[in-house]
Amino acid sequence: MKKRDLETLKRYEEEGLVRLKYLDESGFCLWSSVSYTYVKKGKQKQINQTKKRGKRLNVIGVLEKGKSFEYGLSLSGITSEAYIKFIDWQAEKAEKHFQKTQQTTVIIQDNYSVHKSQKIKEKEREWQDKNLEFFFLSAYSPELNEIEPEWHQLKAHELVGRMFEDEYDLIQAVIQAIEDRNERNDCTSERLRFNSLSNSQELS
Repeated sequence: MKKRDLETLKRYEEEGLVRLKYLDESGFCLWSSVSYTYVKKGKQKQINQTKKRGKRLNVIGVLEKGKSFEYGLSLSGITSEAYIKFIDWQAEKAEKHFQKTQQTTVIIQDNYSVHKSQKIKEKEREWQDKNLEFFFLSAYSPELNEIEPEWHQLKAHELVGRMFEDEYDLIQAVIQAIEDRNERNDCTSERLRFNSLSNSQELS
């Protein structure tokens, strides 16, 4: 049923009735995966690892296919507070978009607990008043979320086989990878800075 409903939404998008955005979170570490490659016979591929694993860099992103990729970075996890700030940002964009096009923006996302917390439910009416709605995918169906291939491309191609000395280097590499990929795809990219949160945990 959910898949059929999603196909209906996609048809509405084609007809110009709604705008669809795909939201998800992903993580990046100082040690990235090793890629497949060729080496001389009898040799083994080696990548020097850094001395520490470091903190996980969490990225929340929203994709409008073929048009834009908007995101935020955090070293402390994507909490309800960070998610609310990100969706407040999206709601402002949705309101402006509706004023220009009369299109409601629908964010498609999974059932991650943060997406359905009590704090989030208390904000839903406010976001709906700005013409921002949400569609929740069926459990265990990441293939239906169009942003998933973007995470894969970043990890399997843009950053594969790279090791970073510290979180700062990782942050800069992830930002650059996102910017470069979207530029090649002729898409815009924009980063939300979580300035109201601790600078030691949220990247400004």
